[in-house]
Amino acid sequence: MLTHHDLILPNGLKVVLVPQPAVHRAVASLYLRVGSRFESKENNGISHFLEHMVFRGTPSMKTAHDQALAFERLGGTLYAATHVDHGVMSVGVPPKNLEPVLALLGEVAIAPLFTEIEIERGIVREEILEDLDDDGRDIDADNLSRALIYEQHPLGYTITGDIASLDRFDEKMCRAHHERHYTGENAVLAVAGRIEDLDRCLRTIERCFGGMPRGKRAAITPPGNGQKKARFQFMENSGSQTDLRVAFRAPCETDPREPAVEMLLRVLDDGMSTRLYERICDRLGLCYDVSGMFETYEDDGVVDIAAGVQHERATVVTREIFSLLRELCDEGPREEELAKARDRHLWSVEAMLDDAESVAGFYGLAALADIARSPMARHEELARVTAADVRAAAQAVFRADRMSVVAVGLLSESEERKLEK
Repeated sequence: MLTHHDLILPNGLKVVLVPQPAVHRAVASLYLRVGSRFESKENNGISHFLEHMVFRGTPSMKTAHDQALAFERLGGTLYAATHVDHGVMSVGVPPKNLEPVLALLGEVAIAPLFTEIEIERGIVREEILEDLDDDGRDIDADNLSRALIYEQHPLGYTITGDIASLDRFDEKMCRAHHERHYTGENAVLAVAGRIEDLDRCLRTIERCFGGMPRGKRAAITPPGNGQKKARFQFMENSGSQTDLRVAFRAPCETDPREPAVEMLLRVLDDGMSTRLYERICDRLGLCYDVSGMFETYEDDGVVDIAAGVQHERATVVTREIFSLLRELCDEGPREEELAKARDRHLWSVEAMLDDAESVAGFYGLAALADIARSPMARHEELARVTAADVRAAAQAVFRADRMSVVAVGLLSESEERKLEK
């Protein structure tokens, strides 16, 4: 099994080193507390735009091309993503190139030039337009469901923001957001894979990331919960299918019930033999695909069931989803379902031994959330969950006063009324 080494640099940056001698890659991943939940209505989308701007050059790599070429000459490609409550920059390279790529990653994180803002603005505008219809309305079912759940709270904001916000972003705003979030106290650096000399790697990290300002941990405002009954939104869109989301407020990442909800989702959707797919796709043939997801934040969570269906089947599929969830509330899972879920999770943990990127992601996110866990400790946590625990979790989560349903598609007025009812 994996062993890891934790330390904190003088500037507050948490560092996790996870040697994997048997693999043939080394991965460095910088995780940051940044994203739409740390934004206001006025600057929504700035975290995502900043993620784009850090690719636009540094003092030693003057252009986006120079920067891409520098990483690719070392055998890697810089990857970055912005999520609701965190951002990541990650790169994997041959082990012999770990030290020089750490220097490049540190420079990108600490000293972006913020050049070519108008070019990048045009690129992000195209990304935002992907979620809009011809009238400029957001028709992304995930965006709409989060807005319906959280209303005006930042957890309900889109990650990309809107065109009006995008047009306001300038170098001053980018630098201010960078100074606030790209700091030692607000970040974790996870390095996994074949680390040929731990002490030398640590010295390289201290040299390349020691100049990151200390800053302070980004604060959050918890979402309220004034919901009294189920919420429903229909958005007309002339696509070939109706896109459904059935979402529920759920426990946060440190809630004692979180492991049971995770196992509940694995009973619902962990392969084509689990309940959602078997019933709605295999047995009833109502749609091509249906999926479940459990997303946790430090103070809340969402269980989300998604399906794309023929317009006239939207009400039938929603009714079947409700029936399936009601069965789990009434009866809980079967022991053989839980046993399969435990086994599959254990096998995924064992497969992680061959995947440096997954290991860096696991330890980086755990450290960012201040959750002290290893992959095997996480497995043991899930393995202790009983059928009674899962049933209790279903009863706590699958309630009308925690539910929000979104449908994006073409429904007749009568079908819309049926679905809302």
